Amino acid sequence: MYVAVKGGEAAISNAHRLLADRRRGNRSLPSVTIDQIAEQLGLAVDRVMAEASLYDRSLAALAVRQSRGDLIEAIFLLRAYRTTLPRFGNSVPLDTAEMQVERRVSATYKDLPGGQLLGPTFDYTHRLLDPSLLSDEAVEEPARREAGGEEIMRVSDILAHEGLIEADGELPQDHQAGDLTREPMEFPMGRDLRLQALARGDEGFLLALGYSTQRGYGRNHPFVGEIRIGEVEVEMEIPELGFAVSLGHIRVTECQMVNQFKGSSKAPPQFTRGYGLVFGQSERKAMSMSLVDRALRAEELGEDVTAPAQDEEFVISHSDNVQATGFVEHLKLPHYVDFQAELAMVRKMRADIEAARTADRGETEMKDAAE
Repeated sequence: MYVAVKGGEAAISNAHRLLADRRRGNRSLPSVTIDQIAEQLGLAVDRVMAEASLYDRSLAALAVRQSRGDLIEAIFLLRAYRTTLPRFGNSVPLDTAEMQVERRVSATYKDLPGGQLLGPTFDYTHRLLDPSLLSDEAVEEPARREAGGEEIMRVSDILAHEGLIEADGELPQDHQAGDLTREPMEFPMGRDLRLQALARGDEGFLLALGYSTQRGYGRNHPFVGEIRIGEVEVEMEIPELGFAVSLGHIRVTECQMVNQFKGSSKAPPQFTRGYGLVFGQSERKAMSMSLVDRALRAEELGEDVTAPAQDEEFVISHSDNVQATGFVEHLKLPHYVDFQAELAMVRKMRADIEAARTADRGETEMKDAAE
């Protein structure tokens, strides 16, 4: 046993050396820097920050580099680091109405207060490979417009003014926001906890669930009320001071999905809300999150729960890619003892079946001989 352990340690050490070699790649090429990753692979960095629940571009870029671009591995690394950090308190809720908007689009109104701001988006690109990116060609400075004084009014506020959308959920003054990273998960859970889980959830999984709702599995006919990307101020209340102080600004993506609702015995026909908020520029994730959030409100709104996206326990229990990765990838670790037990059981079952067949044949032959 000691020899096997020592042999395993040597193999693991050599595997780490080989991993470091592959991570570095061709030595004749310059090594990619953390700043380059943070600036030029920004959307990958944003996803790592969002699903690791830690807003730090440099650390997220480091995790991307360390993981060789495997974003789920990078998320795992950043989450592990997050567990070592002290917690001093909770920030006050973000006021996204005061966002310094970089991108703001609505699929429900063409002309709306504040206007449409396309911002940095792939939406209108041709999806053709650009050979100019093979070299380091100069890039034009972006066009900028002067900031106007017009308020960027929310689409949901426009609908609320006419009484056509449900009221925004209000929580009690003494409500303490839950934290899935510090408390055991229990079902059913409040919407604040669900939104936290979805914000940390795997983008691909939520995208598939959101897509399923559009294909009829929990259909609720969504419209993108508004997507906005920009910087918001983070504040924290200091008890000794008696007021909130600014901790800085972070970039976030917010999506408010407007959904059709036929009404119930408790509410008239109106639009309902689905909500998504994630770190960085992550439109696909925010949209998917808002679709799934609305689907998970089915029971609250008196709708039949018939689809996977409407099943709270199914969605929340399987949305975390770090947990999913651990459970799937542990299968490649040694299971020698378990497999030998399974092998012995299968051999015994086959032997028992063969013995039973032999006994049956013997009885048949005896009956034939007697006749």
